[in-house]
Amino acid sequence: MAKVEIEIPEITGRIEIPRIKEGAASGDKFRSYPCKEKDMAILGFPTQRVEDWRQKAIAKMGELLKKYKSLQVYLDTCVRCGSCADKCQFFLGTKDPKNMPVARQELLRKVYRRYFTPAGKMLGKLANAEDLTEDVLNEWYVYFYQCSQCRRCSVYCPYGIDTAEICMAAREIMDAIGVGQKYTTEVLGKVLTIGNNLGLQPNALKNTLEFVEEEIKEATGVDVRLPMDEEGAEILLVTPSADFFASPHIESLIGYAKVFHQAGISWTISSHAAEFGNFGMFIGNYSIMQKVSQRIADAVRNLKVKRLIVGECGHAWRVAYSFWNTLVGPFDTLDPKYPGPQHICEFTMDLINRGVLKIDKSANDEFSVTFHDSCNVARASRMGNCAGGQFEIPRALIKAVCNKYVDMAEETIKENTFCCGAGAGLLTDELMQVRVAGVMPRMQALKQVVDSHGVNFFALICAVCKAQFTAVFPKYGLPMEMVGGVHQLVSKAIQI
Repeated sequence: MAKVEIEIPEITGRIEIPRIKEGAASGDKFRSYPCKEKDMAILGFPTQRVEDWRQKAIAKMGELLKKYKSLQVYLDTCVRCGSCADKCQFFLGTKDPKNMPVARQELLRKVYRRYFTPAGKMLGKLANAEDLTEDVLNEWYVYFYQCSQCRRCSVYCPYGIDTAEICMAAREIMDAIGVGQKYTTEVLGKVLTIGNNLGLQPNALKNTLEFVEEEIKEATGVDVRLPMDEEGAEILLVTPSADFFASPHIESLIGYAKVFHQAGISWTISSHAAEFGNFGMFIGNYSIMQKVSQRIADAVRNLKVKRLIVGECGHAWRVAYSFWNTLVGPFDTLDPKYPGPQHICEFTMDLINRGVLKIDKSANDEFSVTFHDSCNVARASRMGNCAGGQFEIPRALIKAVCNKYVDMAEETIKENTFCCGAGAGLLTDELMQVRVAGVMPRMQALKQVVDSHGVNFFALICAVCKAQFTAVFPKYGLPMEMVGGVHQLVSKAIQI
């Protein structure tokens, strides 16, 4: 491995607690940029810090405590046992103690005690309570935007405390007083006004799909359509807009198209709902989540499709599987056999199991493959109605189209997976130092199988993970070409 920006510890099969460095992640390289006024206005938030921000923030916290009983339970339950301390990739990477999940929670918990518990109101600091001051708000902004809401800490918490819920609450409180993050608000502004995270206009999307058709024709000699806005198609495909834009995302889009083509199933993409991602999840704002999701519900009804298939994206699948039915459902116009969204991996695996697709596994013999369990799929949503769950379906699909597969160390996969380090609004160059530090534990596990098994393909089912790893691999001495989607492997193996 080449020399990199941060030290990569020796692979020992276990993660060691680093020597603490107070304030190590508090500098400008670890700080999110403030939002733009126009984006906050689109989302219905104050466009700048409100004058009575402290009172408004406390009032918002009270509102969230009443709305989400789980939040108060999480704030009241922690005994600071430290079980989560070494489970966060951002603490392991930055060595900053405030990136321990328990310490990050405490930033909000101290303020909660001060204003919402009898002991905190009467005893203040003696009850480990703290006023909401300018310095405290600054710490919220720094450290709650160094949490990818991956939920790894919750797996190890003996009380099941979900730091992600606390993080989302803190972000929603900040948004409510005009203290938002540039990247998240910009993306949400685009999807709410245009229909996708990248701001692609319908004509640009149509041109992209036609270009991909030409690429497939040139490579295979076969006309494979990528239809848009075709009413009456059997399937509506909703995928991350990154799949229309750049490598390695677009290779997965080609894989989807080949699967539908060989299966002889009509399908379409909607220009109105050309986005699977839903950044409303990252700030815990279910009203915004609903507005983003509504575009998909509208497309299902307007295009009169019978099935809803979703592409490779982690947090988007969590929103789809866990929240769509409540936010914008039920999807009563869909075929009763398929009443809700189905993941593309499950869809493709079913076709292979039934012998519908012609597969040549040797087409991928140049690759020795390993798989990265994306956080929001592995921990936050387990595809409960799918045999084997989302742990096994992608692995089974990879093995169905490849001859050489190896898993990373057991303690770093499936429910124990380490985050890519860029989820929940961290996928911005402004936070590159956070991303490079946060990805370090995953790179340790990957380096082990690269060295021992010659792994040269890192398979993913998340658009954020793909974007993150292509950016940080070179910093760790690995080629970005190693990164790809599961359906990129399907694309190579399928014989059309």
